[in-house]
Amino acid sequence: MGKFYIKYGIAIAIALVAYFLFTKLLGLHKYPILSAANAVIFGAGILFSMKKYKSEKSNFKYEKGFQVGLFTGGIATILFSVFMAIYIFQIDTQFAHAILDSWGLNYNKGGLIVIISLVMMGFSTTLVLTLAFMQLLKETWNPSS
Repeated sequence: MGKFYIKYGIAIAIALVAYFLFTKLLGLHKYPILSAANAVIFGAGILFSMKKYKSEKSNFKYEKGFQVGLFTGGIATILFSVFMAIYIFQIDTQFAHAILDSWGLNYNKGGLIVIISLVMMGFSTTLVLTLAFMQLLKETWNPSS
């Protein structure tokens, strides 16, 4: 089971990094609204991971599918957060200030609050998408008529 969430978690993280670098190339990386596309990337990766796991198991259990979805998104969140921490603290130290200025905050604008927000958004997106996708993928208990 670990091969599913490791493979797809790394793939999601790579896609998120590529999307971020693409928006940076276009000069759009400072607009937080564009991070809504991250949910689409998360969703695609989690769904593919869960579908692949289901296709290879003859007896698909809800809790195992749920675990695959959560771990896939968790690995992706951690890897992308590490990349963003390196980017914010080493490469572009003004990026966090630009993001926080767009939020309209009036206190110390450190990069750590951006990383914490990123982790919270990643884990919450993972949880919601996993719950939604398991409703599509779970086996029905209703008898066929």
